[in-house]
Amino acid sequence: MEENKTIAAEETPAVEEKKKGFLNASVAPEDFDWAAFENDDVYGEDRAEVEEKYNQTLSKVSEGEVIEGTVTAISKREVIVNIGYKSEGVIMAPEFRYNPDLKVGDTVEVLVENPEDRKGQLILSHKKARQLRSWDEVNAAFNNNEIVKGYVKTRTKGGMIVDVFGIEAFLPGSQIDIKPIRDYDQFVDTTMDFKIVKINQEFRNVVVSHKALIEAELEAQKSEIIGKLEKGQVLEGTVKNITSYGVFVDLGGVDGLIHITDLSWGRVNHPEEVVSLDQKINVVILDFDETKKRIALGLKQLTQHPWDALDPNLKVGDKVKGKVVLIADYGAFVEIEPGVEGLIHVSEMSWSPRLRIAQDYLKVGDEVEAQILSLDREDKKMSLGIKQLTPNPWESIREKYPVGSKHSATVRNITNFGVFAELEEGVEGLIHVSDLSWNKLKHPSEAVAAGDTIEVVILDFDEANHKLSLGHKQLLPNPWDEIEAKFPVGSVVEGTVASVNDKGAVVMLEGDVEAFCFTKELAKEDGSAVVAGEKLAFKVTDLKRNAKKIVLSHVRTYATAEARAEKPASEADLTKKAVKKLNTSIEKTTLGDIDALAAPKDKLEKGE
Repeated sequence: MEENKTIAAEETPAVEEKKKGFLNASVAPEDFDWAAFENDDVYGEDRAEVEEKYNQTLSKVSEGEVIEGTVTAISKREVIVNIGYKSEGVIMAPEFRYNPDLKVGDTVEVLVENPEDRKGQLILSHKKARQLRSWDEVNAAFNNNEIVKGYVKTRTKGGMIVDVFGIEAFLPGSQIDIKPIRDYDQFVDTTMDFKIVKINQEFRNVVVSHKALIEAELEAQKSEIIGKLEKGQVLEGTVKNITSYGVFVDLGGVDGLIHITDLSWGRVNHPEEVVSLDQKINVVILDFDETKKRIALGLKQLTQHPWDALDPNLKVGDKVKGKVVLIADYGAFVEIEPGVEGLIHVSEMSWSPRLRIAQDYLKVGDEVEAQILSLDREDKKMSLGIKQLTPNPWESIREKYPVGSKHSATVRNITNFGVFAELEEGVEGLIHVSDLSWNKLKHPSEAVAAGDTIEVVILDFDEANHKLSLGHKQLLPNPWDEIEAKFPVGSVVEGTVASVNDKGAVVMLEGDVEAFCFTKELAKEDGSAVVAGEKLAFKVTDLKRNAKKIVLSHVRTYATAEARAEKPASEADLTKKAVKKLNTSIEKTTLGDIDALAAPKDKLEKGE
């Protein structure tokens, strides 16, 4: 019995130790305690202690904490991250789109949104963790001139929106590549390297550039390429960009410019007429600047100059055909062959002496035939004329338009001194204002207007200066022949006062005949003033046909003839008597004093 007690006493510590551990942990099946399992006493009496020990092996996290975790699994929709907590967190895969190289085992930053939701799931967010630290990272990358990765989220006006460290940055279209981008959509949902070029601290705006990285890589290449360039060297390049002033060509890391004037020997309105985008062309180096890294290229220089290939038999006087390529006020440029142009001066377009502009005769695109007036192959200049293809009308002007002949003409221009009328193309004459109407005109526009057809008579020629004098009134009856009979001196007529001035009044008579009444002859019988528009009776006191002048008097229509004539007659008689008396007195005194003349005087007086 004592031995059994001893054995029992020795076994007691072992049992106690067994109770402290897991009753059914790592035991053989035959030793499994089914009674404890059924009573849910897997841990024995020390379950709370065991739980405490287990919890101590796990990380302690709190809501809103940012910690690092390890990627344990990746699927198309989810990324599983282990942060050392009792459960793993699930993050949606789109939060890692900026990092397509993400793999199992990578360490990522996450924010604990909820340590345990209703289902016991750990809720994590990688996007929010990045946003918390992104601004500091962006500023650090900008200050250190670092290259960052960004995910192109979407296209916007003028560029793209890029996710950089969780911040939406702007990528201008001009900063995507060194060559212009025509399709922005090809970059959406892609990850690229960028350089942060601008930060607005106040509004937290970030601008990134991919072009800057490319330029930095090409800078060394440019220096190397430019260092090997030589004037006259022919290279192959690709058309990179087309502008209104020229074409930019990629020479394999460095760009050169073909100015529009160096694209073709002929006239080019726009470079697109010669080249197209992405076209491979051969160019020649015209000039380059190593400091500014500018290269001037030429395309037309690879072909022979058209003037060198011009027909050697072509000479002054020959007729050529071409197309109008440019119009200026002074003339038109006609291309007779690609790169060979001639100028038709406006004076060589028509025989007309009237000054006109080239646009009156030609327009761009017109096909014309012209005669070569001058040809300078050395200076590559040519002057042309089209009027030379038609006879000069002034060579036979006298035969066609003899003096005194009547013709129809078109009024082309009106001046203060007269009207220019065109008889035919190249033949114009002047109708002086005095030869335009029998009536007195203040301005020729009172009689005709531009574009009117008018009958004229040839008055005179000046063949040397291509001048022609025309008349119009000569074809009309002289109204003053009738006026003399209609308004004889002394007749009383009715007239309308047209205007009143200091000297008198202009009066319009029947038939729009203009007359004048002086102020002293204008007074009304009642003493009231005469006003414009008033109709009064007038007496014709004078009519001068050559001067086309009629003088009127209103006063003489109401004053008696006797009263007006009496006073002048009386005054005249008194004057005559005084003069006669004075002469007689002088004569008698003079002759009386001279004895030798007294006798002859007496005989004369007696009529002897």
